[in-house]
Amino acid sequence: MDYPLLNAFLTMLWFFLWVMWFVLLFRVIGDIFRDDTMGGWSKAGWCVFVCVLPFLGIFVYLIARGRSMGHREVREMQRREEEFRSYVQQAAAETPAGPVTRADELTKLAGLHDHGDITDAEYEQAKAKVLAG
Repeated sequence: MDYPLLNAFLTMLWFFLWVMWFVLLFRVIGDIFRDDTMGGWSKAGWCVFVCVLPFLGIFVYLIARGRSMGHREVREMQRREEEFRSYVQQAAAETPAGPVTRADELTKLAGLHDHGDITDAEYEQAKAKVLAG
């Protein structure tokens, strides 16, 4: 019962900072291994530096390579998004019974036209494209 509110707050603050430190450490180590421009020796060097002198290693890594961390993260997200989109397009192109036929595509177009989602001109253009092959 002899634990003042300020001490509880400081304990939570230290715990939060400790968790934040580990998140930063794992993010840097993940970036080291994700980087394709670095060779094996430089990755090993950075890992040793970050593990042996963690505070200094993390801060030096963020100063030296922090800007490119964001670029690598964006490229990875774009690559994953492209893979997801291609998977969805591939899965949508196939029905459980097999590949989509022209009749299936024409049925979908007629449904869109009847529902009012596409105009008469768009319907005719899409129909001609489907029939053309």
